[in-house]
Amino acid sequence: MRLAFWRAGKDKAVIARAVSKPKAEVAPKADKADKAEVKVEPRIEARPAPIVTKQAQVEAGDIDLHALGAALARKRGWIVVPTVLALVASIAAVNLVTPRYKSESRILIDGRENVFLRPNSDRAEERQALDAEAVTSQVQLVLSRDLAREIIRKNKLAERPEFDPVLQGVSPLKSLAAMIGLGRDPFSMTPEERVLDAYYERLQAYAVDKSRVIVVEFQSADSELAARVANSIADGYLVLQQAVRQEQAKNASQWLAGEIESLRKKVSEAEARVEDFRSKSSLFIGTNNTTLSNQQMGEVNTQLNNARSMKADAESKARLIKEMLQSGKPIEAAEVLNSELVRRLSEQRVTLRAQLAEQSSTLLGNHPRIKELKAQLGDLDTQIRDEASKISRSLENDARIASGRVDGLTVSLEQLKKQAASTNGQDVQLRALEREAKAQRDLLETYLAKYREANTRETIDTAPTDGRIISRAIVSNTPAYPKKLPIVLIATIATLLLSSGVVVTGELLRQTAPRAVAAVFPAQAPLRQEVTVQPAVAPAFDPGIEPAMVERAPLQPEMTTDTDVTEFTEIERLAEDLRAAGAAAKKVTVLGTAPGEAITLSTLTLARHLAREARVVVVDLAASSPTIAAVSVDASAPGLAELMQGEASFAQVITRDKLSRLHLVMAGRPGFDRSLLQSPRVTLAIDALLRAYDHVLIDAGSASDLPAELLTAHARAVVVPDAAMTPDARTLMCEQLRAVGFSAVTMLNKPVQPSNAVDAPRVVAA
Repeated sequence: MRLAFWRAGKDKAVIARAVSKPKAEVAPKADKADKAEVKVEPRIEARPAPIVTKQAQVEAGDIDLHALGAALARKRGWIVVPTVLALVASIAAVNLVTPRYKSESRILIDGRENVFLRPNSDRAEERQALDAEAVTSQVQLVLSRDLAREIIRKNKLAERPEFDPVLQGVSPLKSLAAMIGLGRDPFSMTPEERVLDAYYERLQAYAVDKSRVIVVEFQSADSELAARVANSIADGYLVLQQAVRQEQAKNASQWLAGEIESLRKKVSEAEARVEDFRSKSSLFIGTNNTTLSNQQMGEVNTQLNNARSMKADAESKARLIKEMLQSGKPIEAAEVLNSELVRRLSEQRVTLRAQLAEQSSTLLGNHPRIKELKAQLGDLDTQIRDEASKISRSLENDARIASGRVDGLTVSLEQLKKQAASTNGQDVQLRALEREAKAQRDLLETYLAKYREANTRETIDTAPTDGRIISRAIVSNTPAYPKKLPIVLIATIATLLLSSGVVVTGELLRQTAPRAVAAVFPAQAPLRQEVTVQPAVAPAFDPGIEPAMVERAPLQPEMTTDTDVTEFTEIERLAEDLRAAGAAAKKVTVLGTAPGEAITLSTLTLARHLAREARVVVVDLAASSPTIAAVSVDASAPGLAELMQGEASFAQVITRDKLSRLHLVMAGRPGFDRSLLQSPRVTLAIDALLRAYDHVLIDAGSASDLPAELLTAHARAVVVPDAAMTPDARTLMCEQLRAVGFSAVTMLNKPVQPSNAVDAPRVVAA
């Protein structure tokens, strides 16, 4: 519900001018009607669509297009004349300007390095394509001053008046512009600076989008010169790249030459240390790159293994022959059979057995011849066994000899092991020295290979570049500057629009001249609860003007009367207004001349009404009343002072109201330093709350020591006056608050009273 507060006395004239037609005449004695008692009764009514006249539409800020068209037709001379003058002046200007011809050349950046000129380690690798940053870097190389100086010298641009205006004299207009700071004085610049400025003014180099092509454009009054300079820039760019590569190779070869000479000395010294240490420690190298002690130990170990195998072989053979002799079996050992004596005895034995067999066919066993042959056979068998026994004993002797050899070699091996153990530490040092010498030698060989490659690249006359010219500049016969038709059209259309805009702006300013009151209302008002105030004598009003939409005026003493409306109804109306304002009422500063507790109660009451349908937080900057801490769920919670000192976070300083969804932020714990609330960081904290909540209500109290920017920036003010405050003082206070920066100011009739208050509220008759 909303009430309309109207002013009395001289303010009635202002209100009357806001009403188009009165509905009924007012009794002559208006002062008595103004002082009459009023009756306030709430009711629900539907208002009909108001009647809005053309005059009301104009006063409400609508644009009269017919009047604008008439103004344009009436003042067409102010539009046509400047437009024609601009057309004539632009045509003359484009014909007086010296034309410039443009030529362009194109360079493709493709990394054209010859694969056969790469180092051996890079030949198998595929070079990565250039990225956009690399192409942009090449554009900057085209625009470099070193290349510009070379092009200027090669084409003798410094001798042309086009590039050095001092050669043909400076015009008085340019001298005047230089004196007032609108241009540079050519005589204060060196000749090189003047030529470079003119050169860069006519040069444009850029990379074609989504490609690796660089376009070089150059303009000049001489078309042949433009083409020649564009081609010279492209050629100079390639020459500059070749020179850079050759310079890199030269620098690399010089550096490598010095490093190689140093490494040669280091390698010689390292190898000398290795040989000196080897001779002192007797760690001489034998075959297979091993030390003599290790080589001897290996040889002795091999001999020891051979001696052990020989001993085992001889012992096994002797044992086998003995077993054959003891068992009476024929001797079939290879050592016995291979004996020359045994072989002859075996042949004789075979011969005797043949004779015995031959004689046995004719003679009996007792015949002397048979006995003689048998005796000879027995003697041969005895000789064979004796020979086998000798061979067995010989093998046993060989086994004993091998055993002695094994013992001797074992002793030698143990001595070599002890010697090797004693030289292990020296061997470790020797290997470390050898590794150091090998590392220096490998580095020297690597540097030598790189030096040869760098030296070869340095001597190549045509070093590969990263680009190649794919399009050379040609002489153009069509001027590129000025573009006559676009310039004339732009100047003419711009003048037409500018002059028309001046005329339209003047007409709009005339139509929207300031008025005392202007209001625009919707065509159909929805059903809503209204508070109808019925005076004893009805004042003049227009049904098309809704009283609730007129701005509230400060209290007037003669219009104040007692009603049944409480301060909570006023707060509720104010909450509805703030809710309807939306983003414009996002930040609300509550301050006034009432006691601090009254301001705090008013703030809490308003915030609780708003919190029913929105996210609302109350920030206590006054700290003059314990009410905020009393209604908080955490009375000892930290506040803004602790947040400014870094002792608390946002999550810790925001608490909840015990009786609603309202959030609270206290000023600080008891005894805090109020100077902390004047910190610029408090404004940042309020801005953070504005981003998180729909409404931020600031309890500023009397606002005696708070920064004005903190309270007024994008904020509306709600003033809680003292009950004894006069109407003039209230009006003056509202005007002062608007002057300091508040977007809107609302003056309450009286502060919210505690629950035990019995004073009835007072409202203003409408």
